[in-house]
Amino acid sequence: MKILIATEKPFAAAAVEGIRKEAEAAGHELALLEKYTDKSQLLEAVADADAMIIRSDKVDAEVFDAAKQLKIVVRAGAGYDNIDLAAATAHNVVAENTPGQNANAVAELVFGMLVFAVRNFYNGKAGSELKGKRLGILAFGNVGRNVARIAKGFGMEVSAYDAYCPAEVIEQAGVHAAKSQDELFETCDVVSLHIPATAETKESINYALVGKMKKGGILVNTARKEVINEPELLKLMSERDDLKFVTDIKPDADADFAKFEGRYFSTPKKMGAQTAEANINAGIAAAKQINAFFKDGDTKFQVNK
Repeated sequence: MKILIATEKPFAAAAVEGIRKEAEAAGHELALLEKYTDKSQLLEAVADADAMIIRSDKVDAEVFDAAKQLKIVVRAGAGYDNIDLAAATAHNVVAENTPGQNANAVAELVFGMLVFAVRNFYNGKAGSELKGKRLGILAFGNVGRNVARIAKGFGMEVSAYDAYCPAEVIEQAGVHAAKSQDELFETCDVVSLHIPATAETKESINYALVGKMKKGGILVNTARKEVINEPELLKLMSERDDLKFVTDIKPDADADFAKFEGRYFSTPKKMGAQTAEANINAGIAAAKQINAFFKDGDTKFQVNK
């Protein structure tokens, strides 16, 4: 079988080597398409691929149309909204992600940005400490659990809400289970978002919800840009000069948010999974999942129907 690594933003060399070892040990051929600049290059490369590993690369109906032999595509990472799942299903292609491989990297970034925020973005003025503050985690998946673990090390009180995770599971992790999103925002000094971008969550982080935060509240987004209702958050921040917003996904309205000097920060590009360790872990996990699929028909991490 031919496995194609198609990455506009390449894996680290160590990750590619690890993927190659996994693929070749299972008797598969590995092909590499890195730093491509035009979609036509991807369409040509995928034409004879049986499997494909991607990162943030978009795989839509046109790509699936060109990939006549493709049986599985794996997104090396947790988020998979860059894959057209309906098109994958229509073309009888299994789409998978690699949940958990980037979780610690994203969680550590949350606290890198949080310390930056509470210390007034290192502007030389007195800031505050995280110890004793209450952190709210919206969605208690792999990343959320790692955020909770690190928060305890800072001496923070931790709450979480997840509509799809039983309260007793959250409590077993030593975290207070909030009864609703509203309660989470009302009672926490900091809220960290870890929800996927779905029809239900898109633009759900809005004026009314964030407006429930207490004075001096901080909103952290390392999830997806689409979950933020940007016009409403802009309106709220213009009315409340105590709120801060930090993110690793530059908003569409970045220039408008930038006017809130000392209360807003965005990284130049999405950086949650941008560590050598996460890069390697996710790539090798993708290769192992492809091997398991071809060997045993394993579809444990399938995200389409």
